[in-house]
Amino acid sequence: MKTSQDFPSLNAKVPDGQKAGGGSVRVLVVDDSMFVAKQIGQILSSEGYEVVATAADGKEGVEKYKELYPHVDLVTMDITMPRMDGITALEQIIAFDKNAKVVMISALGKEELVKKSLLLGAKNYIVKPLDRMKVLERIGSALK
Repeated sequence: MKTSQDFPSLNAKVPDGQKAGGGSVRVLVVDDSMFVAKQIGQILSSEGYEVVATAADGKEGVEKYKELYPHVDLVTMDITMPRMDGITALEQIIAFDKNAKVVMISALGKEELVKKSLLLGAKNYIVKPLDRMKVLERIGSALK
């Protein structure tokens, strides 16, 4: 029987979440939906990303970003959340770190808010319901 050594190039692709010099891309997930946060975490973990923290609203997201800085490579940020929405949180994170990479997550029909967030400095956006390939593609392009 043939073994994996017989096919060395099989699955040789480096996971998207691996940095060129080794180590994982570190992600902060900010979403008030535990289900969506878990889904994002599973998609990213499956490709080698490391979810360093999650936050349930924008206020907590900004606090965690400042706490973890500079050990966060990317933030996924829901737009609609209690206490502090994602756009306000985005503004505060960008004010704190102008090089922050933030990918907004939005429900369908929030095009104006997505546009505003991109103008404020978000690197990309993802529309719910989450599609694994789109999530990985958008996050990958935001990291370039």
